[in-house]
Amino acid sequence: MTKEAKKGVETIVEEIGNLSVLELSELVKAIQEKFGVSAAAPVQIVAQAGATDAAQSKAEEKSEFDVTMTSCGDKKIQVLKVLRELTGLGLKEAKDMIDSLPKVIKEGAIKEEAQNIKSKLEEVGAAIELK
Repeated sequence: MTKEAKKGVETIVEEIGNLSVLELSELVKAIQEKFGVSAAAPVQIVAQAGATDAAQSKAEEKSEFDVTMTSCGDKKIQVLKVLRELTGLGLKEAKDMIDSLPKVIKEGAIKEEAQNIKSKLEEVGAAIELK
């Protein structure tokens, strides 16, 4: 934009700033009629921007979880078996893990894997948290 154009815009903005609310309302109507535009368009753009922000925040939703066992419940042996099956740990390592609860079972698991581990261990009575 040239200097002269900027000066012209500044002059128009200054003049608009001196108008009353009623005069502004009439000006908006006149602009809408003259150019076939609507004052609602900027509102739609803002609404779309808000929807885009919501979509981005959803996309940034946590995708990796740490699966933590907080309790093995009353069925320690069944929990031990499922834990070994899910983690591939030996008997001693799995037993040591259960004896030192709360303990992280799996770090950085994707959502589906974390949910699978959680459901299988909860089926046999363990208490699991996803963080």
